[in-house]
Amino acid sequence: MTSTGAQALILGGALTSLAAIAHLACVVLGPSAFRLMGAGERMARAVEAGKVRPILVALGIAVVLAACAAYAFSAAGLIKPLPFTQWVLLAITTVFLGRGFGFALLKPAFPENSNTFWLVSSGICLVIGALHAWGTAAVWAPP
Repeated sequence: MTSTGAQALILGGALTSLAAIAHLACVVLGPSAFRLMGAGERMARAVEAGKVRPILVALGIAVVLAACAAYAFSAAGLIKPLPFTQWVLLAITTVFLGRGFGFALLKPAFPENSNTFWLVSSGICLVIGALHAWGTAAVWAPP
C-alpha cells in the first residue's frame, strides 16, 4: 500500500519507534537522560539510587511503543500482517489522542514532571495519534 494512509502509518510508526528508542536511551544513559526527558527528579534520583522501578517503567513503555510501531508498519504493508490490526490500530489511536488531549487530567498524578514535559510529550502524542487516525481510517475495512 502506498496511499497517503499508509504513508501516515509509516510516519506514525517511525515517530513511535523514535519514542521507544528515547525510552531505551533513558535506561542506557541513566539519570541525566531521565531528567532531560522530563521524567521528574524523583525518577532520576531513584535511578541514581539503583532502584529498578524507573528502569522497568522505561523498558515497559519502550516495549509497548515498539509494538504500536509494529502494528502501524503492518497495516502499511511494511511487515507481515499482525492479528486484529484494525482493532489494535483503533486502540492505539485512542490511547495516543487520549494522552495528548488528557494531559491536564494526568498532570496532578505526576507533579514532578515539568510543564515542558507535559506540553512536548502531549504535542508528540497528538501528532502520532493524528497520523494513526488518518492511517487507520484509510485502511479500515469493515468485517
